[in-house]
Amino acid sequence: MKKNAIGLIELNSIAAGLEVTDAMLKTAEVELIISRTICSGKFMVIVGGSVAAVQASVEAGLGLQPTSVIDSMVIPNIHPDVFPALAGSSEIKEPGALGVIESFSVASLLQAADEAAKTASVQLIDIRLAMALGGKAFVTMTGKVGAVRAAVDAGAAIVAEKGLLVNKVVIPAPSPQLFKDYI
Repeated sequence: MKKNAIGLIELNSIAAGLEVTDAMLKTAEVELIISRTICSGKFMVIVGGSVAAVQASVEAGLGLQPTSVIDSMVIPNIHPDVFPALAGSSEIKEPGALGVIESFSVASLLQAADEAAKTASVQLIDIRLAMALGGKAFVTMTGKVGAVRAAVDAGAAIVAEKGLLVNKVVIPAPSPQLFKDYI
């Protein structure tokens, strides 16, 4: 299945989340990327697939439990680095500067990660979404210092516009131990 779009629904109910996930999967040919509880007692479902399938899937989910929906989004033409970063399977080709964007929102963080990857020549390393993070989310990336600065600024601007930016940092020459032990 060709995945060039990603869709997310965040809900305030676990039961509603499971029902919405089922409806999303039955509505269109999408791949389930994440369906799980998140801090603090919320539920998130993320699907990938073609733009039309993801849009149909998210619309079906939104219509099923509208009073339980906290946030939702569809990103068409998603940067391909987002999927391995979400899965935690990115291999760092050449560690460089380290960039981090931290958000109070899962949806805004996914949009920021996509924007960062599209803005400059960086490699997304990891996207962590609200699990054991008090509902927050963050993305890490690496590359040349200037590219990482541009990517972090572009992604953080999306989150800041929504009033959900926790922090952003660029570490120009991180310790190799940081990559080895944490990322």
